[in-house]
Amino acid sequence: MVVGGGHAAGRAIEALRESGFGGRIVLIGEEPSPPYERPPLSKDLLSGKAALDSLWVRPQDWYAQQGIELLLGQRADAIDRKAARVLLADGRSVAYDRLLLTTGARARPLTVEGADLPGVHAVRTIADALALRERLWPGARLLVVGAGFIGLEVAAVARERGCEVTVIEAAAHPLGRVAPASVGTMFAELHRSFGAMLRMDTVLTRIARGPDGRGLVAFTADGFEWQGDAVVAGIGSVPNTELAAAAGLAVDNGVRTDEYGRTSDPAIYAAGDVTSHFNPLLGRHLRLETWQNAQNQAIAVARAMAGGDQPHAEVPWFWTDQHGINFQSAGAPLGWDEVLWRGDPGARPSMVFYRQDGIVVGGATINQGRLMRHLKQLIARRARVDGALLQDPSSPLDRIANSAP
Repeated sequence: MVVGGGHAAGRAIEALRESGFGGRIVLIGEEPSPPYERPPLSKDLLSGKAALDSLWVRPQDWYAQQGIELLLGQRADAIDRKAARVLLADGRSVAYDRLLLTTGARARPLTVEGADLPGVHAVRTIADALALRERLWPGARLLVVGAGFIGLEVAAVARERGCEVTVIEAAAHPLGRVAPASVGTMFAELHRSFGAMLRMDTVLTRIARGPDGRGLVAFTADGFEWQGDAVVAGIGSVPNTELAAAAGLAVDNGVRTDEYGRTSDPAIYAAGDVTSHFNPLLGRHLRLETWQNAQNQAIAVARAMAGGDQPHAEVPWFWTDQHGINFQSAGAPLGWDEVLWRGDPGARPSMVFYRQDGIVVGGATINQGRLMRHLKQLIARRARVDGALLQDPSSPLDRIANSAP
């Protein structure tokens, strides 16, 4: 049985069948849609470039052909581990031999006064994206709270659709939690060059209805008031661990699993955004909210459930496309003490490495994705490489990666 109907659920079911498992598979999903990929929500679906059915992991009739029972629009209320059953909100219960939790995460809500007013949006589900898209008409004023990847992607799409965009961010630069200042500065300059206004180093304090009840007004701690037709929050996510926690499973910023996806109950596995999973390459547990992890971890966990013995061990990877920039990031460093650019900082193309005590722990490519596999190789090997070589565009990165100790 699989509880949760996102990307991880779809890929796990697919992998179970491809691994030769011919038994009963039941998918319980709270959303009415079949499993779908989330990256287009803040990109092509929001912009109107993608059709809804292009998001599906598999066409809906595929599940029937594979003998998969879809219980969509159904909420799992509880797990009875002793009876090995999942209890549904409508009073039914479904038995399992092995259970996979792919309950994902939800958008972190704004907690300020006025956060529940009409016109305040998040981007986490298909319904969220479609509702926000209706607000992005030419000339509309959009206030984006949070300059992380989701907030910046939404800002880019909104500008392309002719909206006036203001981004409000508490940190000194965009991507403050995951990237160095030089990378954040690159994104700030990019968005400003396309006409967005970015207000850094301030926090949202209140949202109110606009004059005469039209539109919205956002108030920030620096004393400014921002007029808008809509507000979108891009301030991170919260893992949906409540079901697991109520069942007594180990939870720590996600459902805690080993490298095979096993939880503290040997009959229950977990995959995707909801997990705090052990990564053998990094030697620690971490929670990821990436397309790569939702897909590849789910496939690895499904194979383990079907009797396989290969752990999920990959260098974390993420990408974003904004205003013609393809930015790919690798690694999940806890910190760095050195930032080295290959090429001028922020140039297109260019590349950046993050090092800690001389070890490559992360980095990114800008319009140079073909080099990403070599960056991942350096991170996986915890390579110590002469900084001058890393910074020299004439030094082939494949040779550096292959020769690194």
